[in-house]
This record gives sequence, C-alpha cells and structure tokens, in this order.
Amino acid sequence: MALHPDEIRIESSRLSIQPFSAGDADATFSCITPSLTRLMAWEPPPDRASFDLVWQTWLPAIAEGTDFVFAVRRRESGEFLGLAGLHHVKHRDAELGIWIREDRHREGFGREAVSLVATWASHELGIDRFTYPVAEQNYASRRIAESLGGVVAERRQTPKYKSVIYHIPSQSRLDDR
Repeated sequence: MALHPDEIRIESSRLSIQPFSAGDADATFSCITPSLTRLMAWEPPPDRASFDLVWQTWLPAIAEGTDFVFAVRRRESGEFLGLAGLHHVKHRDAELGIWIREDRHREGFGREAVSLVATWASHELGIDRFTYPVAEQNYASRRIAESLGGVVAERRQTPKYKSVIYHIPSQSRLDDR
C-alpha cells in the first residue's frame, strides 16, 4: 500500500505527528544538542549545512515508504517536541526510535509518540514486531519500550555505549484493551 506523506497524520489529544518536511528543519536543528545525543547512536551535526545534508536524505525514503522520520508536535499549539523514527519498514522487524527536546522531557511525550507511531504502523503497514535499540543506561527510553510490551532480545557494544535491543510486539492489540 502506497501512502503519500502528505496524507499521513497521526494524532492524539496532545500530539500531532506527521512525516518530516523541510519546514521542520529549523525547529529540529535548534533542539539537537550534545547532551541530547549523549545516549544516541548519532552525533549532533556541527552546523546547519551539515544537518541539511542529513534531513534531505530522509525525504526520498519517506516518499518511498521505506523509512519514516516524523515530526512530533503539540496538537493545539504546533510546538515542536522532537522526532520519531520508523525505519526499515520493508523488513520483518521495523525499527522504532524517538527523541524529545530536552526542555520537554519527563512529560510523557516520548512514550505517547512511540505508542502512536507503533499503533499506526501495526494497523496501516501490517508490522508484526518492532525493534527498539537503546543505550543500556537510557532508562527513560527503556521504560518506553517496556511499557509497550518490549523485551530485551539482544545486547550490543556500539562505538559510543553498550546497547540493548528490544523486541516490541505489534500494537494492533491496543484496540482490545
């Protein structure tokens, strides 16, 4: 099923999640800091031009429906909160990821965004199981995976840190809760 990025909108009472677009670049770049990325696999881009080269690679993958980077915003105000990722969509285990701007941590936005994206992907894309890689010491992010039924399936050493890989089941069962 081919979904056009402009037609994808995932919402809750608090959040509006849509595929990343060029209009999200300023807000995104301004929220990427070394302390935010300390427990992420990637480093902050050194400047805006470098970031532009990164996000411009996301757009074709989003259009093809193979990888999605979603801008997460407050539904009512449009305030930018962070990015959610759904990668390797054509594989058995699509990969979930999230980051929320530092001044909005501990408000439940990360868990809500990942849950919404996973539920959407379970229903719309038929994803049966997700992987969720996370730094072993990123306890807040680990709680997100565990709240969605995730279990540690693997441990890895990355160049930056020790990581755990969660397997999270399809979230299509949320309708039955």
